[in-house]
Amino acid sequence: MSIWNEMQVADRILAILREEVYPQEDHHFGRPFLTAYQIAIELHRRHSEIATRLDHPIGGRDTGLPYSLAQYVGRELSRRIPEELPQIEGGFLSNTHLANIVFNFEDGQIESSLTDTQYGVSMYRLR
Repeated sequence: MSIWNEMQVADRILAILREEVYPQEDHHFGRPFLTAYQIAIELHRRHSEIATRLDHPIGGRDTGLPYSLAQYVGRELSRRIPEELPQIEGGFLSNTHLANIVFNFEDGQIESSLTDTQYGVSMYRLR
């Protein structure tokens, strides 16, 4: 059984997305998006055993590693949204005129490794 299934990662991500609401809940834009980094950080905060089992750091620029929890979240959601998780909407934040995105994590900060590249930053929300 995969770690995704064994540790109920989809259900845990759905809970994170479900709890993320805009202060003005009836706004016509709907729910806010969370990046794969934000989901990975919150997943780590709530369920650090998942990152431990995967042996993945959160990620970010200059980690020197070809894998991260943020990449895992983004890859798995991208793969699973069409069939298994249609209640999640995915999208990209363009890197056009974007210099950097920095996320708070524990006592430090994590810089996105995707800004200033040809890849957009993936983001997700409940439909």
